[in-house]
Amino acid sequence: MPLWAQLLEDLRRRLGSGEFVAGFPTDAVLMGEYGVSRHTAREAVRRLQDEGLVSRERGRGTFVTAPAIERSWGVGVAYSLFRSVESLGYEQRSRVLDLSEVTDDAVGERLRRPAGTPLIRLERLRLADDEPLAHDTVWLPAAVARPLLDADFTHTALYDELAERCGVRPTSGRERVRASVPDTRARGLLDVGPDQAVFLMERLSYAADEPVEWRETTVRGDRYAFVATWSGAGGATRRSASDDVLAS
Repeated sequence: MPLWAQLLEDLRRRLGSGEFVAGFPTDAVLMGEYGVSRHTAREAVRRLQDEGLVSRERGRGTFVTAPAIERSWGVGVAYSLFRSVESLGYEQRSRVLDLSEVTDDAVGERLRRPAGTPLIRLERLRLADDEPLAHDTVWLPAAVARPLLDADFTHTALYDELAERCGVRPTSGRERVRASVPDTRARGLLDVGPDQAVFLMERLSYAADEPVEWRETTVRGDRYAFVATWSGAGGATRRSASDDVLAS
């Protein structure tokens, strides 16, 4: 194996064991540790970058890339960001930015409610090990969700609280996902650069065929990935974003 490949293999091993939690070594450190040239060190690190294991920032150095939160697209799949984050060993926590009763006729129309209908608005910054992951705003009819005003959303799933306090759990829904560039406020909350793309998710959820939730979520593109599973001809299953039932 060429020297860069040998170095690459050992760096993968060390990354897998969590050795570089405190910081990834510089090219100069790698040259000294392994007795290789700068070209060899840079080639190995470049390969790690291509694999998404590290990222380089000019003037700042090389950083270990946090594993992406993966979401599978599937027919009738119940998905929970809360549980996905914790299944990777992160602590999922939310910073509640707003929990109040409001009126918003544009949202009310989406929920098939007449103008002036009171709504419960919940705005959260979703964190994984205290690192920003998503900015999430939810509206629900106050007649259904008013007991949520007494809930603590720091470390809990919305649908669990909705079921326990209100006796309602969404049974179906439709979600639209697209790439977007966040506005100034969202960039500040998510700690992303002005040119860094995000995913914008818009979700309408139903309970017993009645709309009960409108949600707008902005997710960091560098911390989130969509995964689709397919099989060969004859066994293929068509999967669609509109088939998802989501739990958060």
